Amino acid sequence: MPLFGTDGVRGLANGILTADLALTLAQATAVVLGQGRTADARRAAGKRLTAVVARDPRVSGEFLTAAVSAGLASSGVDVLDAGVLPTPALAFLIADRDADFGVMVSASHNPAPDNGIKIFARGGVKLPDIVEQRIEAAMAGPKLQPTGAGVGRIVRFADAEDRYVLHLLQSLPARLTGLHVVLDCAHGAASGVSPETFADAGAEVTVVGADPDGLNINDGVGSTHLASLAAAVVAAGADLGIAHDGDADRCLAVDASGRIVDGDQIMAILAVSMKERGLLADNTLVATVMSNLGLHRAMAEHGIRVEQTAVGDRYVLERMNEGGYSLGGEQSGHVIMSKYATTGDGLLTGLHLMAEMARTGCTLEGLASTMKVYPQVLVNVPGVDRTRVDDEGVQAAVAAASAELGDSGRVLLRPSGTEPLVRVMVEAASAEVAQAHADALAGVVRERLAL
Repeated sequence: MPLFGTDGVRGLANGILTADLALTLAQATAVVLGQGRTADARRAAGKRLTAVVARDPRVSGEFLTAAVSAGLASSGVDVLDAGVLPTPALAFLIADRDADFGVMVSASHNPAPDNGIKIFARGGVKLPDIVEQRIEAAMAGPKLQPTGAGVGRIVRFADAEDRYVLHLLQSLPARLTGLHVVLDCAHGAASGVSPETFADAGAEVTVVGADPDGLNINDGVGSTHLASLAAAVVAAGADLGIAHDGDADRCLAVDASGRIVDGDQIMAILAVSMKERGLLADNTLVATVMSNLGLHRAMAEHGIRVEQTAVGDRYVLERMNEGGYSLGGEQSGHVIMSKYATTGDGLLTGLHLMAEMARTGCTLEGLASTMKVYPQVLVNVPGVDRTRVDDEGVQAAVAAASAELGDSGRVLLRPSGTEPLVRVMVEAASAEVAQAHADALAGVVRERLAL
């Protein structure tokens, strides 16, 4: 089974993800990412490679970050330890400091016992699959073992947070004066920097989920648990609420009435605004196959084309880079604004969402109404052969359901990348119709693809 998943290496901390593994992974990263003309030029000039390292506040991040830093320094890499910061902050700082690469220790929206290691290349971009495969292979090979003055140093990146906050504030087209926001920081990496940044941008800020103790990250709070945020917004009479996940690369929102505004709706709002201001490259939005049919309809009405990718923000970013596009993301709240970021950035997204409210004078409910959300039902079918979704009987059932739904719905089958499981997704004008078709298709998949 491959070590790298869809977003780095992730697993139970001190179970699958041990200090030994973290150290060896860091050493292999130094071998693979320490190659190339830029790295060779640094060495020729008598300079060591540099890596930025950061983490979210879960307790296991302390020993895992120490192991990563030790692995890099023992390989001759100088480490800038940025401490607890969001993943997008790390990505920005790699580019800002012209570092050779960076490592984020975080399991994102997962519970506290889990952790993960995400590796970013020069410029703050996620690694392509082929480079991850090279790093995994290098874990069993020879390592770099300089001695004496050749070993790396580990130093505190003292102004890391200040650089990131200034970058965010400089990106804003409007101040947030007069807007009241409730921020849910998921007891995660945004707990310090997000309230500070929104307040500096002019907003009135009420904070929940910003007391990390190393064990409470994502525990009933954050972008995967929006009920408490919705209640807090209504109780405070705020204009909106914004929720991050544990490493703050996501942003979901709730309006003043406590209604959820998901990543698709946020992308719709930003895409329309950017098109009006001449900032939406090629009038194109990049989204995954899981984005709601309503997003496609809304974008068509505004003359905006939607390019689709596989699920995963890394695939969205790859397509954005290929086409030179300026906006893309996922329904889950990973939104990428390529002018300002190389990955999903929950703080950046939330700031620009509020800036659009300030610019237009519209409520979040009013802005979100640009897109009608179609009921979407997802049924997981376990215990099946995920490699045979092109089965004739399955495809006939999909075609029949699609024909019956017509323009008012959509069907999608997604085989899991790691499990014997197929996901059946159906969108329709009503939840009842979507559920009926999803259940029927799940039955066909279960029967035709049974192991």
